[in-house]
Amino acid sequence: MIYDIFVIGGGINGCGIARDAVGRGYSVFLAEMNDLASGTSSGSTKLIHGGLRYLEYYEFRLVRESLMEREVLWASAPHIIWPLRFVLPHHAGLRPAWLLRLGLFLYDHIGGRRKLPPTSTLDMTRDPAAKPLKSLYTKAFEYSDCWVNDARLVTLNARDAADRGAVIRTRTKVVSARRDADHWTLTLLDGLTGATEQVRSRLLVNAAGPWVDEVLTGVVGSNNAHNVRLVQGSHIVVKKKFDDPRAYFFQNTDGRIIFAIPYEQDFTLIGTTDQDYHGDPAEVRISDAEIDYLCAAASEYFIQPVNREHVVWTYSGVRPLYDDGASKAQEATRDYVLKADAPEGQAPLLNIFGGKITTFRRLSEHMLEKIEDRLGKRGKPWTATGTLPGGDFAPAGFDDELRKLQADYPFLDVRHAHRLFRLYGTKARVLLGTATSLADLGRHFGSDLYEAEIRYQIEHEWALTAQDVLWRRTKKGLHLSADEAAVLDGFMKNAIDRRRQIAAE
Repeated sequence: MIYDIFVIGGGINGCGIARDAVGRGYSVFLAEMNDLASGTSSGSTKLIHGGLRYLEYYEFRLVRESLMEREVLWASAPHIIWPLRFVLPHHAGLRPAWLLRLGLFLYDHIGGRRKLPPTSTLDMTRDPAAKPLKSLYTKAFEYSDCWVNDARLVTLNARDAADRGAVIRTRTKVVSARRDADHWTLTLLDGLTGATEQVRSRLLVNAAGPWVDEVLTGVVGSNNAHNVRLVQGSHIVVKKKFDDPRAYFFQNTDGRIIFAIPYEQDFTLIGTTDQDYHGDPAEVRISDAEIDYLCAAASEYFIQPVNREHVVWTYSGVRPLYDDGASKAQEATRDYVLKADAPEGQAPLLNIFGGKITTFRRLSEHMLEKIEDRLGKRGKPWTATGTLPGGDFAPAGFDDELRKLQADYPFLDVRHAHRLFRLYGTKARVLLGTATSLADLGRHFGSDLYEAEIRYQIEHEWALTAQDVLWRRTKKGLHLSADEAAVLDGFMKNAIDRRRQIAAE
């Protein structure tokens, strides 16, 4: 078989393109060398946002497209995406109030906002948002963006693509790609068994994120490719700093900004940093300097300072920004660039440089335009109105759907039911099945994590290790001990081995 499209990379862009393409009638094969969302796509600040600060760099096209996507994506996956209000305190001596208000006016009006509430001005001598902050801030602005569970967004795009007929192969590395006239011959290495196989396709999409240049030089064989600027962004997670459901947007004296966001009910997420990165993207880790920077920046605003001992978890991602020659990492464009390598009569290669999670769907549509130019048009664009698995309910209907789930499964406590519906939406019913008690969910691994959820992730979401479950498909790593995680890992290995034995019989 010759596939129409082969996609290298199981991050948000690769999975988004695979989903869009297979939904239009193309045959698609996607290979990811590690786990889905194991790179940049799970290292974001987890926002679907216009990028208020990008207005300072005149990124009006990107901001407008991003703003327009907020409500589209919210409607497509209201279980993992939801509105979030941000409080931006006015900091004397930094950006003047009139400039902030002008920026927010543009933010409200250039993106076709319909359902998200507009900007408002807060009196910080009276508003509850001031409670955790120092008394220096008497005025603030409140505006809307959206929260997203980034790693789940990737998994659900992959799941939908697979349900529509795409082949999704994780732990599979493309070790070589050779043009054979009108098609590509790709050699794949199974990271689990060491077996190799060859796959052919008419068109190759390089969506390898931070490894995009490495694919060009090492896999395709281009010479000295240098298209992306790797920028490290790191975050810290601390015990909950405030009870207010809103998030905070803090300006720093160096001109940069950070967010402080309610996270996983019991925590606060603080980030991000921006610094150039020159190492292996797989080895990225937060530095001591970044931890100190984030603690100091947050402590400028909070009454109770943020110290190193408050940090319960950190994570870092490497953003593969298109190298536009910007002098500072935070000034490099977040826009995406799609480039084609398509010699006459030869199989085409389409490369993705840059991008951000908010614009992945539009990036996918633009990539499909390029694919159509080379393979011919099939179906029409459809993802603007399509829902992701579990998201088939009204954007404002989360609470009603959660109550229905609780009524049908009364043995779940409120937090457990809420967590399951936030992760799986209406697919939580598939996971829970005919269970009438916690005992029916099987083995208990700690916190509210049970065997039924693990088996669902193995069967439907390509989970193979405890790391996949605890830090990508859920964030239960914040709650389970190292010993509990080890037990889970052993269980998963045995369960997966058993599935393979049954499949081979």
